[in-house]
Amino acid sequence: MLEQQLVNGFTLGLIYALIAVGYTMVYGVIELINFAHGEIYMLGAFLTLSFISMGLPLPLAVLLAMLAAAAIGVLLDIIAYRPLREAPRLAALITAIGMSIFLQNLAMIIWGSRPMPFPKQALPAFFSEPALTFSDVTISWMQVIIYAVAIILMIGLNLIITRTRVGTAMRALAQNQTAASLMGINVNRVISFTFALGSAMGAMAGIMVSMYYNTMYPTMGYLAGVKAFAAAVLGGIGSVPGAMLGGVVLGIAETLGAGYVSSPYRDGVAYAVMILVIIFRPSGLLGRAVTEKA
Repeated sequence: MLEQQLVNGFTLGLIYALIAVGYTMVYGVIELINFAHGEIYMLGAFLTLSFISMGLPLPLAVLLAMLAAAAIGVLLDIIAYRPLREAPRLAALITAIGMSIFLQNLAMIIWGSRPMPFPKQALPAFFSEPALTFSDVTISWMQVIIYAVAIILMIGLNLIITRTRVGTAMRALAQNQTAASLMGINVNRVISFTFALGSAMGAMAGIMVSMYYNTMYPTMGYLAGVKAFAAAVLGGIGSVPGAMLGGVVLGIAETLGAGYVSSPYRDGVAYAVMILVIIFRPSGLLGRAVTEKA
């Protein structure tokens, strides 16, 4: 049972990690907690459903949903957050919560409030079959796809941040926006790119969750967003590798809590782990203590 729970927890943790990197990238660049990010995750699932309903094949539907989610993330920045760049942080935080509620209700208007299944006809038949079985552990093809996609996206994100000019600009903004601007970096463009990148990864997480659990609903982004934010804090808010590690740790803790404590307490166990880490290491697992600049 332990091995199977670890496999399931790793699967869930990779989903949390994909959402958490969106939180941590935006926070690292503009020190904003984008609470509407969970709704981007939800929109990824529903946009994929809509594109499949138009007769598009699954790979193309997924790609278009990620691009649409990236565009929504950019619009979110331009419309809701950019006018508040110089405002107190509380104003931006309240705006983020307001945008989260707005996107939830917009999804209810467009797709309805009832849960909807992922169209099974769009999925290859082998997705639900076991890919690997050893001892008492079974790994499905769907889980293998989640592992592969999540790991490839995280490696790609790391390469973008560390090996490209826009990644260098993102890291420069995280250090000092004023200095980066004086060096010729287009601050607003880099911030919008950060929103687009994080939104695309969050949308991919929503797509894979809807495929894995065969359901989607307009409020699915709320709890997933809160847990992903917890994962980002657990790993060290502002640290992309920390968000990845925090997501995996939180997913495994939640699954073990459901298996060995009680399923209704699975969320409580996951948050208890986060609280313990913050008590003994306030900067998170991979975060670094930073002195606030005057």
